Amino acid sequence: MSKRPRRNHTSAFKAKVALAAVKGEKTLAELAQQFDVHPNQITQWKGQLLEGAAGVFGRDTPEAAASGVDLKSLHAKIGELTLENDFLEGALTKAGLLSAKR
Repeated sequence: MSKRPRRNHTSAFKAKVALAAVKGEKTLAELAQQFDVHPNQITQWKGQLLEGAAGVFGRDTPEAAASGVDLKSLHAKIGELTLENDFLEGALTKAGLLSAKR
């Protein structure tokens, strides 16, 4: 018995299968046979659909507020700190306090 190669399903296919499972017109075994996926996979996709359903109607979660971080200022800070580190590394190397081997 050979193993089946790993398959990657599209999000549209996952949504279709999960919606069919939510409807409840067929059993998990029937859906698994119809869509050629494992029943546990259908249960997992159904759970993901139900968890994410609230996000369809709005972004009232605290996560949405946290995503409003100003990336431009963070990138500027990273560049500033990198420049500072490079300068200090060069100064310490010249002073003999930092070995050249790193």
